[in-house]
Amino acid sequence: ADIGFTSSTVPKMIVDISTQSRVISYVSCLTQMSLFILFACMDNTLLTVMAYDRFVAICYPLHYAVIMSPCICVFLLLLSVFLGLLNSLVHYLTTLQVTCFKDVEIASFFCDPSQLLDLSCSDTLIKNIVPYVLGTLFGFFPMSGIIFSYYKIVSALLKIPSSGGRYKVFSTCGSHLSVVCLFYGTGLGTYLGSLASYSPRKGMVASLMYTVV
Repeated sequence: ADIGFTSSTVPKMIVDISTQSRVISYVSCLTQMSLFILFACMDNTLLTVMAYDRFVAICYPLHYAVIMSPCICVFLLLLSVFLGLLNSLVHYLTTLQVTCFKDVEIASFFCDPSQLLDLSCSDTLIKNIVPYVLGTLFGFFPMSGIIFSYYKIVSALLKIPSSGGRYKVFSTCGSHLSVVCLFYGTGLGTYLGSLASYSPRKGMVASLMYTVV
């Protein structure tokens, strides 16, 4: 998922830098957008699954093998792929409904779905409602699951008397928590920040952080 997520934007960006050309065709833009959303949503869902995995491992260690059985893991993996495909398809079909663009310049280094819909000069309902509905379904709920998992983990952590036990728990969650903060922090900064005052330069820097770094 990470390789696909990065590969959907970086190769085109490198070509643009090397050729000093910033042009992309309509079909290529839709393809890039669809792949970007597919792998971003998969990443999003898998980060939630990983948080749940750590929650079970720390809070219910004796039941871990039963709760996180191979069948459950395969199901969660397939679910993340399905949600990614669903999100990508909805965005793709929504963008196809846009028949009029007020500009042909996207204020980003890739075909960002939100930027693409902002260029629409028709049907403000689709432009405004769809991103927020999909953002709630595929952003708010997974993030709520991660927050709930770490709330339970912190509660369990406070009950551990030894510092060695606490360090073990922290080392188990540290890398995942770092990725979650980087991914969601810059992602939310990009899209929520644009509601107040959007700066193309800051937006591109934030986008570079959560798509590449």
